[in-house]
Amino acid sequence: MIKKTISMTFMYLVLIFVVVVSLFPLVWVVMSSFKTNADILSSPFSLPTSFDFEPYLQVLSTNNFLTFAINSFTIASIATVGSLLMYSMGAYVIAKYDFWGRNIFFIIFAMTLLVPGHTKTQPIFSLVANLGLYDTRQGLILVYLSAGLAMCMFLMRSSFTAIPKEITEAATIDGAGFIRIFAQLHLPLVKSGLATAGILLFLGNWNEYYFAMLLTASARNRTLPYALAFFNETFAYNYTRMFAALTLVIIPGILIYIITQEQVKMSLTAGSVKG
Repeated sequence: MIKKTISMTFMYLVLIFVVVVSLFPLVWVVMSSFKTNADILSSPFSLPTSFDFEPYLQVLSTNNFLTFAINSFTIASIATVGSLLMYSMGAYVIAKYDFWGRNIFFIIFAMTLLVPGHTKTQPIFSLVANLGLYDTRQGLILVYLSAGLAMCMFLMRSSFTAIPKEITEAATIDGAGFIRIFAQLHLPLVKSGLATAGILLFLGNWNEYYFAMLLTASARNRTLPYALAFFNETFAYNYTRMFAALTLVIIPGILIYIITQEQVKMSLTAGSVKG
């Protein structure tokens, strides 16, 4: 009993430490956005004396913030929907059809998760430039579509594999074709996996910085993560507005995950138990 109590106490201490280390920078940024420059410099870890949303209004009304937000949302949404449409079909075929090399294809797809994104800089840049898509939203969408391949295939294959093959056989006997079985029968059964893949893809696309910086040059095509670098220069001596801009960028992703975290957990554990 004593050993169990000590073990549980140690476990909770570790969990509390991890939570504090993870949340403290975010909480500090949000709290600092309600302080004045003098308060931030004199007492950086104190609580704000008031909650004035004027810095947020100033950020939203200047520096094309809404344009950058629309760019981020548009690019992330189109890339996410496109990835789900294409890769769910690929995952379905690999999971449900027995053909030569299907495991090889899946291994190759999964192995791309092990390749750092920065190592693909030169071929991606050359491809986008040769297609005439440099400094366009279409170029970023194309890159984000390819970036979601491995993760989407991995999640969706597990979801499709968990569906009993008897369901497919019964639908085939009733005369249903490939498209109907996939769209009307299997997709509704894997909606949790589809939602999880969509959430993770959208958050990854929303927060992506490196290729947004590499493949765009003009302000009209910038996304919010890349625009933050310019906010830091613009608000170099106005820490309140800088932290307000940071908060506006990170809060949407956090809210999306908080709202959908149960869906994500259900999908990730759905295929772990059979029977």
